[in-house]
Amino acid sequence: MKYMLIMRATDAALEASRQIPMEEMFNRMGAYNEKLMSAGVMVGGEGLAEPEDPANFVVDFGQDPPVITDESYGAAEALFNGFWMLEVPSRQDAIRWASKCPLGPGSKLEVRSVSGEEDFADFADNEYLQKEAGWRQEVARRNAGGGE
Repeated sequence: MKYMLIMRATDAALEASRQIPMEEMFNRMGAYNEKLMSAGVMVGGEGLAEPEDPANFVVDFGQDPPVITDESYGAAEALFNGFWMLEVPSRQDAIRWASKCPLGPGSKLEVRSVSGEEDFADFADNEYLQKEAGWRQEVARRNAGGGE
């Protein structure tokens, strides 16, 4: 089963995290990532830039054409700061790994199961669902350095 662990925080938690030296934060997260990798459960993960980073933007589909804005999506609780993708045998294993995450007080880790092909068996004849397996192989090939 695949799970996405989504880091969420309150304004207070974000402020508290700014009081922790960056080297210490790297060490905490690095040690956690190393445990995930050693256990063979980490599929991927990334930290995200601060919401106010000028490279960020929001696409609002409330209008046609969609509206692009540079403002944050919402309050700190509505944003996420990074994620991990895990592949584990069970929900209980996902709970165990999520509970070990080195986040501080005020932070939350939203854990969501990731849909797989089996979840859409009723639509197996859909052209794009059939193509998806090939796309996943292509992405894996690119990520492995097998060409563009």
